[in-house]
Amino acid sequence: MSKSERPSQLFRNLNAKVASIPMIFTALVIFVGGTLWTVLYSFTNSKLLPRLHVVGLDQYYRLWATPRWLISIENLLIYGVLSLVFSLVIGFLLAALLDQKIRFEDTFRTIFLYPFALSFIVTGLVWQWLLNPEFGVQAVVRSLGWTSFSFNPLYDSSIVIYGILIAALWQGTGLIMCLMLAGLRGIDEDIWKAARVDGIPTWKTYLFIIIPMMRPVFITTLVIVASNIVRVYDLVVAQTSGGPGIASEVPAKYVYDYMFFAQNLGQGFAASTMMLLSVIIVIVPWAYLEFGGKKRV
Repeated sequence: MSKSERPSQLFRNLNAKVASIPMIFTALVIFVGGTLWTVLYSFTNSKLLPRLHVVGLDQYYRLWATPRWLISIENLLIYGVLSLVFSLVIGFLLAALLDQKIRFEDTFRTIFLYPFALSFIVTGLVWQWLLNPEFGVQAVVRSLGWTSFSFNPLYDSSIVIYGILIAALWQGTGLIMCLMLAGLRGIDEDIWKAARVDGIPTWKTYLFIIIPMMRPVFITTLVIVASNIVRVYDLVVAQTSGGPGIASEVPAKYVYDYMFFAQNLGQGFAASTMMLLSVIIVIVPWAYLEFGGKKRV
């Protein structure tokens, strides 16, 4: 077929391109359009209803001068770093143990994954009961004779974020374990045999051979965990409602409260824009290193 008879690039895979129009429309209008609209109105003094009365950076100055917002950012950093580290470490260790072809593997995998089937609200309520000092873990341990035992993180403003972290790890670690286990099962068995022949210890095989080969799995897991960290809201509402006081506030709850309870859309839009900016700061360098920084052969 001559070049003149070949269809142009525009008309190749036409059916697939037509089928993707609704998705493209949704992405452009709903996501991109909604994001730009939110950023625009974050520079206004909108209250109950949006109005285009620009006040510059006033909402942002007010945002960063609010103690409640500063506490929510501090809590998100603590929760995010610890959640990322512990979920990856615990998930990988559980996957490595299950990868040893143990008996009742399916049963253990189901047990570990089952909490992920529960909603964050249910998980939060369950752990609110478990961490309640009157009839939770503290009461059970004291009934066994250790009367001085104290474990009530949800009622201590200095450690309340760690009580929320416990519930989040219990709910989400099973999924991380399954992703890691799938990655381990994708490793060629010959690599393990070669490592044994060379006398390489198991921990070194994992650390210097297996983990680098599982880089795509770790990236996928990192994206999933990071998305859950940024939008953490349900657990906080179910366990503490932001208390004691404002000790367990998080940015997502700050945005929701200002938009729907305080009726201050401008402040809520400014807070949500800062959340978007934090995501962009993380994603753009990663995307450049992952895709743009590679030398094309």
